[in-house]
Amino acid sequence: MNISGVSIHFVLAVSVLVLSACTVGPDYVRPTPVATMPPAYKELDGWKVAQPGDGAAPEEWWKIYQDTGLNSLAGQVAISNLTVAAAEAQFRQARALVLEAKAGYYPTVSLGASASRSQRSGNLGTGTGNGTTTSDFLLPLDATWELDLWGKISRSVEASQAGVQAGAADLAAVTLSIQAELVTDYFLVRTLDAQKQLLDATTAVYRKALDLTNNRYAAGVAAKSDVLLAETQFKSTQAQAIDLGVQRAQLEHAIALLIGKPAADFSLPTIPLSLAAVPPPVPVGVPSELLERRPDIAGAERRAAAANAQIGVTEAAWYPTVKLSAAGGFESSSFSKWLSWPSRLWAVGPAVSETVFDGGLRRAQNEQVRAAYDGTVAAYRRTVLTGFKEVEDNLAALRILEEEARVQDEAVKAAEQSVTIVRNQYRAGTASYLSVIVIQAAELANERTAIDILGRRMAASVLLVKALGGGWVAKEPVPSPL
Repeated sequence: MNISGVSIHFVLAVSVLVLSACTVGPDYVRPTPVATMPPAYKELDGWKVAQPGDGAAPEEWWKIYQDTGLNSLAGQVAISNLTVAAAEAQFRQARALVLEAKAGYYPTVSLGASASRSQRSGNLGTGTGNGTTTSDFLLPLDATWELDLWGKISRSVEASQAGVQAGAADLAAVTLSIQAELVTDYFLVRTLDAQKQLLDATTAVYRKALDLTNNRYAAGVAAKSDVLLAETQFKSTQAQAIDLGVQRAQLEHAIALLIGKPAADFSLPTIPLSLAAVPPPVPVGVPSELLERRPDIAGAERRAAAANAQIGVTEAAWYPTVKLSAAGGFESSSFSKWLSWPSRLWAVGPAVSETVFDGGLRRAQNEQVRAAYDGTVAAYRRTVLTGFKEVEDNLAALRILEEEARVQDEAVKAAEQSVTIVRNQYRAGTASYLSVIVIQAAELANERTAIDILGRRMAASVLLVKALGGGWVAKEPVPSPL
């Protein structure tokens, strides 16, 4: 047989098959995120937004708070946080799956060697050679190549590439979430420090009031009940200051975990949150921009793309599988002649197989992946709606808390004036000490509420930045490994 002639016909046949290949399954079209895209956020009305020139939040978005201590902590999340490290490992797994899928484009080649010595039975009665001992030395090279005629492999690669892009977005979402948690905890610590500062200052005032009341009691001017009331007020306020230490320690330990450090090796200096602090303006933009600014939305959309590609993979199972096989090597019964030219062997040829009956397996698999795609589309749309909700929630929180802070400041000023008046009345003998205790308690409660509102405003600001995607912006699809 003319080997070169066989090779030419073989190459021509393969070329015809490849050129006639087609990719089955639906081409991906990004799902509509919502029925109607709102032109603006409802809760934005009445809230001070960033200037147009401010643009989007920076990549290191926590720097908008201009806190050097916070900057050093938040920057460690992407490097040291173990949850981020786990998400990064999952992303690398997704990249490896792309390489695994792309391996289907190429033939599988295997090389082996074997040597055996055998003896045929002398009682077979089949002619010469019975009862003789023979040797067989074999060095085969086998190649098998499945042609991607129906796009099964290319759809698998498409699904894996979308999985890589989803993994990159998931990694960004996890990093953003933990950064926001750290920043929130940091401001909670500073709020507790401000509460502690207030309680310590108030305790000092109450200590002086107790001393004064004791002196008045010794002079016969005040009653014993006044002394007991003053002592009760002093001790209860002191206990409140001590109690804050529990929550502060727990928050400090939580921050240590977020930056990947043992709690025993980490501590935060006491830095009270200034009552003059206000949340910085955050670039909000319009709802349509949220699709490009939130990594969880981008990840959900990429998972829908991967699920769509899987439909093509299952539909390719309805078509025949065409494989090309080739084998070559050397075989001899003599070791000395094993690699000689007359010992060569080769074989080449195609194989076609088609499943004619599977009891409805392929139909069921197709229905399953189509249902899975519908589920990812629903999840994508739910993620978009959740994003809108979170932005609206925190816009409303910032707007309402700003108004509440203004009213609470007026309440604090009124309480301070009331304390001054009642103290004077007590000194003049026109008011009881119980009246002083009551109005001082009201003053302390209002001052603590003012600090609490400021802390909630800072937390709402952080959550708004997170709801807007932080400094993340959807870029070109993540390049797949070659």
